[in-house]
Amino acid sequence: MAQHAPPARGARLGRAAGANGLGSTVSTANTVNAVSTVDGVVLLLPGASRFSPGPVRPLARALGRAGRARGAEGLVTHLVLYGSGDAREDDARWAADEAVRRYGDVPVCLAGYGAGGRAALRAAGHEAVNSVLALAPCLDEATDGDSPEPVKQLAGRQVLIVHGTNDARSDPELSFRLAARAKKANRSTCRFEVHSDGHALREHQAEVVALSVDFVLGAVFSGRYSRPVTDALAAPPPLGLRMPLASGFGRSLRG
Repeated sequence: MAQHAPPARGARLGRAAGANGLGSTVSTANTVNAVSTVDGVVLLLPGASRFSPGPVRPLARALGRAGRARGAEGLVTHLVLYGSGDAREDDARWAADEAVRRYGDVPVCLAGYGAGGRAALRAAGHEAVNSVLALAPCLDEATDGDSPEPVKQLAGRQVLIVHGTNDARSDPELSFRLAARAKKANRSTCRFEVHSDGHALREHQAEVVALSVDFVLGAVFSGRYSRPVTDALAAPPPLGLRMPLASGFGRSLRG
């Protein structure tokens, strides 16, 4: 695919983590040896700014630990550092371009929180993206004369949306409606509800992170998921789109 120059706004990838630590010093000048060790890339899209990362940083740490424990040593994660402006989906698309430029033809997962979750969903049409994780995505509500959030770009991708039922900042019903529309064209869509949790998903962060790790590693590497995720993907609407995230999820998972 054609490569694109970094946006003028100045978006960039943060320091790489994973791939047995080889990615920690990856740059455009010295990626040759590291590239052969990379089998998948997760691009972490924080909230409206790097000062509102939500569960993105705990997720990055958990992915590193779980990747090593579950035989996914070739996983690399990058935090996407936004440029100026509000077009986060453009930053996400550029980041996917940059991942391909650095690492070649490897699957890319877009994992975002809040505004980053919306960017991940909107940028999913990039040809390198095979999966999308959207945590408490801030979605636009359809108004007269406007179209709702698009879903065509989600076709052929593995999609997981996680939303707290008490989110006062981004309406969880909007993510349910988006998931319902996406499910019609893409069976590989599921959504979990975190009962009583708010926008930052702090009350059940451990469970949210464990669910996210299970999904990402399954989507990018093994194709296998925990039983709750498998059931959610297989269940017809609305069951698979209102799956409750059980307290203690992840305690029985390895890693």
